[in-house]
Amino acid sequence: MSAEPDLKYVASSVAVNGRASASLIPILNDLQAHFRWLPPAALQQVAALTGLPAAQVAGVASFYDRFRHAPAGEHLISICHGTACHVKGSPRVDQALRQALGLKPGEDTSGDQRFTLQKVACLGCCTLAPVVQIKLQTYGHVQSAGVPQLLKDFCAATQTEIIPAITAPRAGARIELRLGAGSCCAANGSTEVRATLEAAAARRGLPLLIKPVGCSGICHRTPLIEIRCENAAPIIYANVGPAQVETILDRHVPQHFLAALVRRAGSAIDRLLGDERHRDLDRRRFDEQALDTAPFLKPQVRLATAESGEHDPTDLDEYEAHGGFAAYRKALAGTPDNLLGTITDAGLRGRGGAGFPTGRKWCLARHAAGEAKYVICNGDEGDPGAFMDRMILESWPYRVIEGLAIAAYAVGAEEGLLYIRAEYPLAVARIREALRHCEKRGVFSEHPSRTGRRLHLRVVEGAGAFICGEETALIASVAGLRGTPRLRPPYPVESGLDGRPTCVNNVETLALVPWIVRHGAEAFARLGTAGSRGTKVFSLAGKICRGGLIEVPMGLSLRTIIEDIGGGVGAGRTFKAVQIGGPSGGCIPAALCDVPVDFEALTRLGAIMGSGGLVVLDDRDCMVDMARYFLRFTQDQSCGKCTFCRIGTRQMLDILERLCSGTAQAADLDRLDHLARQVKASSLCGLGQTAPNPVLTTLKYFRSEYVAHLAGHCPAGRCQKLIRYEVTDHCTGCTKCVQVCPVEAIPFTPYQRHVIDVEKCTRCDACRTACPEGAINVF
Repeated sequence: MSAEPDLKYVASSVAVNGRASASLIPILNDLQAHFRWLPPAALQQVAALTGLPAAQVAGVASFYDRFRHAPAGEHLISICHGTACHVKGSPRVDQALRQALGLKPGEDTSGDQRFTLQKVACLGCCTLAPVVQIKLQTYGHVQSAGVPQLLKDFCAATQTEIIPAITAPRAGARIELRLGAGSCCAANGSTEVRATLEAAAARRGLPLLIKPVGCSGICHRTPLIEIRCENAAPIIYANVGPAQVETILDRHVPQHFLAALVRRAGSAIDRLLGDERHRDLDRRRFDEQALDTAPFLKPQVRLATAESGEHDPTDLDEYEAHGGFAAYRKALAGTPDNLLGTITDAGLRGRGGAGFPTGRKWCLARHAAGEAKYVICNGDEGDPGAFMDRMILESWPYRVIEGLAIAAYAVGAEEGLLYIRAEYPLAVARIREALRHCEKRGVFSEHPSRTGRRLHLRVVEGAGAFICGEETALIASVAGLRGTPRLRPPYPVESGLDGRPTCVNNVETLALVPWIVRHGAEAFARLGTAGSRGTKVFSLAGKICRGGLIEVPMGLSLRTIIEDIGGGVGAGRTFKAVQIGGPSGGCIPAALCDVPVDFEALTRLGAIMGSGGLVVLDDRDCMVDMARYFLRFTQDQSCGKCTFCRIGTRQMLDILERLCSGTAQAADLDRLDHLARQVKASSLCGLGQTAPNPVLTTLKYFRSEYVAHLAGHCPAGRCQKLIRYEVTDHCTGCTKCVQVCPVEAIPFTPYQRHVIDVEKCTRCDACRTACPEGAINVF
C-alpha cells in the first residue's frame, strides 16, 4: 500500500465522471474502489480539480458509510448485521472473526495488513444468514466455530467472479438446464456448480443449454438445477453441490434424449419421467428430503416476480418474446391521461413503505409546473432483513426499466435515474447491461419528447446511507450532497432534483406497472383488499423453515405466510413473533398473526408494512435485544439534522443497553416509552418518526421480558451479560466443545464431564452449537 496516493488516478477519475456536484459521489466511489480508502491528499485533489468547495467534498466523504478514512487491508471482510443475520448469530461471528484476526478493541485491520473487518447493515442474502463477504465471494450459514476454516478456505481458493458469464445456446440443443444466477445462489455455490456442469457436458459432448436464470424465490434450497426437455415433465434438484453434477447428468440427461426420440409413440419412458414417485426416488439420492415446491408456491400470486426462475435476466430477446415492452408500446399508443387513469383505477400504492397512491403521485408530477421533469427508481433498499428490491433488480431488470419508462411517459419526463445501493454490485451490473441492450436496440426511440431527445435512463450508485431511502435525502445524494432530508412541502413532485418536478418510485412499484398496463386496472384491483389492492413481495427470513422471495395477494394473513408458505419455525422451537417493515416496522406477536397483510391493519398494530422484510423470531430470540438492535441501527443511521432523532434515539438506546446489561432501573421503562413517543411525534422525516416502532411494539406486547431484564434475567438466553453456560450430566466428554472454544475456557478432560470457566467464557455460543449431545445449557 503506497503511502502517497497516485494523484494521476484522481485526475483520470474526474475526467471520466465530470466536475459537477452530481459527479462527486461517483468520483468518491471510484477512488474508494481504487485506493480501498479515501486518502486526504486525494480529497484535496478532487476539490482542486472539480472546483467544488473542500468542505463539500469532506462533508460528503464523511457522511456515507461506504467511504473509509483509514487504510484498509488487502482483503475486506464484510460481516452482515442485518436482522436475519443478527437473530442467526452474526454478533458471535463478528466476535470470532475479531479473535481469529487478532483485533484489539477499536481496531479493524489485522497486524499483517491482509484483512480489514467491517460491519455492513445488510448484504441482501437473508436466507443464508449469517453471511460474510470477502471481496466478492459470499459465504452463507457461517458459524462462529467455522470462522478459522473459512479464512483458510478463502486464502487457499482461487477467487471466482460473482457475475458469471452468460452461456450462449448451443446449436441444436434439446435439453435446457436452468441454474439460478442471483446473489443468493452464487453465495450458496451455484457458480461452482455451473462451472462443473459446463465441464461435464463438454466432456460428454452433450448439446445442453446451461441457462442462467433469475430468482425462483426458493432461496432456502439453493443451488437448484431444473432439467427441461421440450414437453417432458421438468425435474428439479435442490441443494446441489459440484460433486453431484456428474451423477445427475448420467442418470437423467440420457433419459431425456430417449424420451425426445419416442415421445410421439407415447412410450413408457414418458410415463416414467412423469411419475412423481420415480422422480422423488432419484432426488433422494442427492437430498434426503425430496423437493416439494407446492406448499411454498401454491398460495403465491406472482405479478412483479412473474415467470420467476425461467428467463435469463439480461436477454432482451427472451424478455420481448414473453411480452416484454408490450406494456410500454401500449402506453405510448394511448394518452398520458389514459395511462394515469389506469394506474389510479388499479389502486396501486407505493411498495416502498408509506403506501402513497401511485396514480395520485404521477398525476401531481404530470401537472406540476416545469418543462423538464425527472423520474427516479429508488433502489436504495437499506432495510436490514429485506432483499426484495435486490432480487427484482437482479432477476427482472427489464421489467423495472419498462416500468420506469412508462412512468416517464405518464409524467412527461425525458430523463430517468435508477438509484441503486453500491452494496448490490450484481444488481448494478445487470441494470447497466440491460440499459446498454435497450440503447443498442433503440427501445426508447419512439418515446415522445418536447425537445427531440430520446428518453435517457442511467444508473446512480449510492454510497451506504440508510437515510437515502427517503426521497428528499436520495435526491440530495444524486446531486452530490450529504443525504439529509428536507422539510416538505414542497414535495419532490413539485420541486425535486435541480429544483424540477421529480417523481420517485420504489423498485417493486415500478415492476408492477407493466403487468397493470398489459392486463388492465380491473384485473389488478380484483386482487387484495379494498384499501390495499394487488400483491406484495416479501423477503421471508429468520427462524423459518422455508425462506425466500415470495409474492402474495394483499389480505393474506401473516400466519398463512409464516406457517403455510414458510413451513413455520424449526423443530423443537416455538414461533414467537414476526418483525415486519425493518427498522421502521414493529414486532408482532404470534398471537396476533392472523391479521391480514394490509397497510391499515398493520398500522393499527403499531407496525408498518415497510418495503416488505419479514423476519420470523422463535423462543430463543430476546425482544429487548431486538429493540436494542434496531435502535442501534437507526441511531447510527440518523443524519443528525433534527434534535429529537439525533439525541432522542441516543437516549433510548442508552436505556436499552442498561436493560440488556442488567443495570436498568424500574423508572427506565416509563422513560423509554415517553422518549419513544416524543421522537415519533417530533422528528423531521420518516426515519425518526418510525424509529420508535420496534420499541413501542415490544413494550406493548412483550413487557414481561422488559420486567425480567430489570431483575437481571434474559428469558430467551440471548443477552450475553445476563447469561451463563453450564455443562449438564448429558456430557460424554467428547471434547468437541474444547476444540471450538476460542478462549480456552473449557479444560481438556477427555471422557469426563466438562466444566466451563465462567471468568474466561466470552459467551460466544460455539460450545453449545458444537455439542452433539445437547449437553450445554444457557441460564
